[in-house]
Amino acid sequence: MKKKKKPQDIFGVIGLGRFGLCLVGELARSGAEVLAVDRNPNLVREAREFTEFAYVAADYTKDTLSQMGIPNCSTVVICIDDRLDTSLLATLNVLNLNVQNVYVKAISPEHGELAAKIGAEVVYPERDMGVRLAKKLQANSVMEYISLSNDIDISEYPVPHTLVGKRVADCGLRSQYCLNIIAIQHDSDTTVSIDPCRVFQAEDTLVLIGKSSDLHRFENDLC
Repeated sequence: MKKKKKPQDIFGVIGLGRFGLCLVGELARSGAEVLAVDRNPNLVREAREFTEFAYVAADYTKDTLSQMGIPNCSTVVICIDDRLDTSLLATLNVLNLNVQNVYVKAISPEHGELAAKIGAEVVYPERDMGVRLAKKLQANSVMEYISLSNDIDISEYPVPHTLVGKRVADCGLRSQYCLNIIAIQHDSDTTVSIDPCRVFQAEDTLVLIGKSSDLHRFENDLC
């Protein structure tokens, strides 16, 4: 693979199961350059719909990954689903190629623990999506939800009717609920510089950040 862009613009994806192929597609559609690698020729063929840099690997050794251009990537995601040992070996080899950011899709807590110990960032797509869906199902007023950590969340809410007509400065979100407004959406307009004198309107959507417990308290009281 010839290096066409700066390293930070090149993403590597090793393992082209459902998650890996989806990742390749989304990155490519966003305009990123993607290098895709798998041992299955059929999956590599599918990846070539999104990137010309999709290669069949006989193995995931350091030499093979180096020849395919993995050192050109600043971010590599290992998405190997079938074998824990294969995933860990690929992870170790990518780390030894001095790739700046290495992520591993963990297939079990033990897999994630081992990957983290050798220096990779670990993601649990199924678990994280389950947590996100559970929180959204439990909060009927939440339009969208993002978890920044185990304790801090960002959530979208339609403005409660009790706040319509009130100024931002008088709503008590910070003093009563320890929440901050990071954006207000109205129709197609989004405002991130919040004027304390702004008056809430019925069509507003609030984007709030704060502790999960405070967001739940706000929802229970006002939404």
